[in-house]
Amino acid sequence: MSDAVAYMNEATQTARVIDGLPENLALRPIEKVGIIGAGTMGGGIAMNFATAGISLTIVETKEDALSRGLGVVRGNYQRSADRGRFPQEEVDIRMDRITGALAIDALADCDLVIEAVFEDMDLKKQIFARLDDICKEGAILATNTSALNIDEIAAVTSRPQDVIGLHFFSPANVMKLLEIVRADHTADDVVATSMALAVTIGKVATLVGVCPGFVGNRILAARQREAQNLVNQGVLPWDVDNAFNAFGFKMGPFQMSDLAGLDIGWKKGAVTGNPIRDRLCEMDRRGQKTGAGYYDYDENRQRNPSKITEEIIADVTGIAAGASGLSQEDILARLLHPMVNEALVIMEENKAQRPSDIDVIWSFGYGWPGDTGGPMFYGDLVGAEKILSTMQALAANNEAVRPAKTLEKLAKDGGKFVDLDLGGLKTG
Repeated sequence: MSDAVAYMNEATQTARVIDGLPENLALRPIEKVGIIGAGTMGGGIAMNFATAGISLTIVETKEDALSRGLGVVRGNYQRSADRGRFPQEEVDIRMDRITGALAIDALADCDLVIEAVFEDMDLKKQIFARLDDICKEGAILATNTSALNIDEIAAVTSRPQDVIGLHFFSPANVMKLLEIVRADHTADDVVATSMALAVTIGKVATLVGVCPGFVGNRILAARQREAQNLVNQGVLPWDVDNAFNAFGFKMGPFQMSDLAGLDIGWKKGAVTGNPIRDRLCEMDRRGQKTGAGYYDYDENRQRNPSKITEEIIADVTGIAAGASGLSQEDILARLLHPMVNEALVIMEENKAQRPSDIDVIWSFGYGWPGDTGGPMFYGDLVGAEKILSTMQALAANNEAVRPAKTLEKLAKDGGKFVDLDLGGLKTG
């Protein structure tokens, strides 16, 4: 067994341990679950509970949306049964655990309610204000938000102690990672119950704190920022992705963008800080779903470098394709080192319990290659001095970038990224 594999095995077990919780803390019973939203996320979340034998009610606002969502869930189960993963009769057994409803009042007797609507703060606040009115005392009120401020959501209720973030990763019925987001007022027993429930539904859970993007997406944002900066300097998207594929990631930044859809957060006519993306979207090159994005796609969704994208990049940047002269090693340093740096800032802000939790998040949520563990383990493989050098060079050209104080200290005094103890996420 390699050092990285042994480290990740231990890290996965350690992530379940919540520092600072009282011993023998009584958990809240979770016998019935409510889910708001029957879309991709809501349906996937529902499958976790139905598979684990837990009854649930899923709420939508319109009959067609509810029927469509339940149909997708049944279809997913049926495909698994057809592949021999469980007996055919199990499809109906699992579906019988799911009740559809068109009124949020149907969730009044649930022990746990998970909101899984789209990322709109006003809508989420409206939902939580309503849940505060209808849900029974002691019910856990959870949001599946991937980035929004959970303290702001909790503030519209009279019971912020019952509010927590349960950030499932898509597709929620497949991805193992669950970021459990503790807000300022979340009660200890809500945290403990959520961690125990994660085990019940087969998830690998980590406790994180409230900040934009939490841990996983916050580090991802640092990577995406630098990926776009490289393209702005004439590096082609497939050169970036090829470097990531060679490192061991199944998908690079631009492959991932095309899969997710370039129009996430974009509207026709919008002028954003990413003019290349704007131009692509205006041409209806919005990713795999339209047959073209950064890449061109054939009828089997096989990607090919796009001459159109290359011309757009050259037109927007004024730099000839490939003129940067950066090697794969240079590209990886420009993207991976800022991820390590952002992880350190997260640790400094006490938004994660321990360095190994960050590696668990990136291993199970984003497919970090197993032979380099995760951002913190990788940091030790590269060395703090080299990462600091990269960050200093980036900071010289971008005021928004700063080397973490802990990175400077490690480079000066030595020590390991994975052994850092900066106080951890405050509990209790």
